[in-house]
Amino acid sequence: MSDSPSAYEAAGVDYDTLDAAKRVAIAAAASTGDFSFFHGGSVDARSRGESAAVVTIGPMRLGFVLECLGTKSMIASAYLAQSGVDRFDSIGYDTVAAVVNDCVCVGALPVVVNAYFATGAASFYDGTRHASLVSGWVRGCLDAGATWGGGESPTLSGLVAPDEIDLAGSAIGRVPDAIEPLLGVALREGDEIVLIGSSGLHANGASLVRALAGEIEGGLSARLPSGREFGDAVLDPSLIYVKLVAAMFRANIPLHYLSHVTGHGLRKLMRPNRDFRYVISALPEVPEVLGFIAEQAGLEAKEAYGTLNMGVGLACYVGKGAGNEVVEIAGALGYSALVAGAVEAGSKSVVLDPVGVTYEADELELH
Repeated sequence: MSDSPSAYEAAGVDYDTLDAAKRVAIAAAASTGDFSFFHGGSVDARSRGESAAVVTIGPMRLGFVLECLGTKSMIASAYLAQSGVDRFDSIGYDTVAAVVNDCVCVGALPVVVNAYFATGAASFYDGTRHASLVSGWVRGCLDAGATWGGGESPTLSGLVAPDEIDLAGSAIGRVPDAIEPLLGVALREGDEIVLIGSSGLHANGASLVRALAGEIEGGLSARLPSGREFGDAVLDPSLIYVKLVAAMFRANIPLHYLSHVTGHGLRKLMRPNRDFRYVISALPEVPEVLGFIAEQAGLEAKEAYGTLNMGVGLACYVGKGAGNEVVEIAGALGYSALVAGAVEAGSKSVVLDPVGVTYEADELELH
């Protein structure tokens, strides 16, 4: 797989094309911005290209986001067929995590989450999968402190494969009155970057996993060095970071920005629409399953860290001197965390000193 320009592109995901399409949509969306004024609201133009839109209605600042799980549900289906083990509870939880973690990154604590369950045939609901999925979705909402408001569950014969499900969700969150939306405006040279650990794959890299499972001996039943099955480890649920962000708000941490590390891997550390260098001098331990994926797919460090989260689920940018307190707060809530680097003057880039990798501005263009 490593002989191709990008292993992830070979698996069917071309970030250059996808990002260019997103920029076209963002530019078109900006032309509709004035209409909300006539309904008593306004969209913060600075939030375009961020993980969620920020809308002001009267005294309230709201975050609105729609996010999908991608193809990880296909791994759960394949693993169920191969092992007989139903992991759709993790898939439901993963989808909620993808949604609420994006919402909270603009400072909006999620209030309500809606679901989108699109199946290829009603037969998907036979057996345990649907009950497991719903159970995981509820658990995700509880951990996020959000109400499951409703949703849509179409049967899309001919569009979705008969035995598969396309999962997505949306959320509305509220920015606390005492907090400004986290849109990178407050980011300063000297700010510390605290990296919060991931649990493994989270909701990014599933296409690469599916391609890899078709190539390696044993597929999803292949054994990791620890003895765990590959498919079991890949389906570990994502972490939800809402409680951590709420705790930082309560502790009055000078929080200047948050980046949910999903697609694009650690290139997401330069998501702020600002010209800074994000210099990382320490990295967390790579989860076993991600190390296995990188090794088996033949990924060099630059592609591995630019595709997978490699052990980083959330990046917190805080005022100088506040990083250690964030690590303490995270630890008390059960998250792993470390003060990993700093924001420096210079052209927009991410520098990962421990692995000798640098990403330039043109390798992440979301605005």
